[in-house]
Amino acid sequence: MFTFEIKHESGAARRGIFTTPHGPVETPAFMPVGTAGTVKGVTPAQLRATGAQMILANTYHLQLRPSADVVADLGGLHRFMAWDGPILTDSGGYQVFSLAEINRITDDGVEFRSHIDGASLRLDARSATEVQNKLGADVIMAFDQCPPLPCDTETLRVVVERTIRWARVCKETHARDDQALFGIVQGGIDAGLRRHCAEALIEIGFDGYAIGGLSVGESHAEMAAILPAITAALPKNRPRYLMGVGMPRDILAAVQAGVDLFDCVLPTRNGRNSQAFTRTGLLRMRNEKHRLDAGPLERDCDCETCRNFSRGYIRHLFNAGEMLGPTLTSIHNLRFFQRFLARIRELIPAGNPATIVNEFPIAAMESNTDNEEVS
Repeated sequence: MFTFEIKHESGAARRGIFTTPHGPVETPAFMPVGTAGTVKGVTPAQLRATGAQMILANTYHLQLRPSADVVADLGGLHRFMAWDGPILTDSGGYQVFSLAEINRITDDGVEFRSHIDGASLRLDARSATEVQNKLGADVIMAFDQCPPLPCDTETLRVVVERTIRWARVCKETHARDDQALFGIVQGGIDAGLRRHCAEALIEIGFDGYAIGGLSVGESHAEMAAILPAITAALPKNRPRYLMGVGMPRDILAAVQAGVDLFDCVLPTRNGRNSQAFTRTGLLRMRNEKHRLDAGPLERDCDCETCRNFSRGYIRHLFNAGEMLGPTLTSIHNLRFFQRFLARIRELIPAGNPATIVNEFPIAAMESNTDNEEVS
């Protein structure tokens, strides 16, 4: 049910097709994040219109509410979300990092204190896999521990060994042939630990391999330096997924290192906070300079927002507290990321994906959040 075929290569960068039970995904691909079973503020039809091929949902959040049993009773995650394309579910390992203040980690698993009502939720390698089997996504993730960076070597070593042990249990527990199981390589920015983790996961055997534990405190330069060492240790014939990384500059560096799949909350999180991505930087839509601007968010964008609404109108929506403002800006941002990845896919056969910075200067900016669009 799952195949991965590389169509073109340019250095380490590769363009391919990842085939799943719910359709093919052209890679490199960006997956919008639908944490609780919805990409915030947009309908599945609007999401599909942005060019999204595959989306992500989260085990921890869906198990808290409504629970995997409820999702299964309602027909599984695809029917529950009314999304007929491929879905990936994270295992909850990232919440081990992001919700560190409300969890307790042991070698056996993680005890969470619900961020909603304080109730206890336990996830371990076995239960996280069983929950994902019930949810029914096309791709499920092994349960891992995501450490913060910077992190001392001894702590990283403990995290890596724990992640490997948990990965073995996940593989033993996984019970559905119609779901691909990906292992997650941890090890911070320590190349030796990353290679050790990758080799151990390859020995266990997974359908794809993810790179976790980046974009958690390291610099762009540190990320760019470690990625080639990680991808070089991974099988060429399996998809590679860099988890939670979404800044255009980081995506470009990862593509050049041989990564195929990406996800991030940035398109909708920034959209809800009145920030629109453009080729040349971010637009801050509450700014006075947009008040009388009759032009679209981006002149060459074909999204629903840019075809129908002006900057002045969108600024008005945010300043009036209207929910349509975040929705329209999120639609544009989601389309921006799909356009960015689609252009990278076009440039790989041409031989130099790095030239995308000539068309998307934002991909060369040190800090996208510090750069107002040049217009």
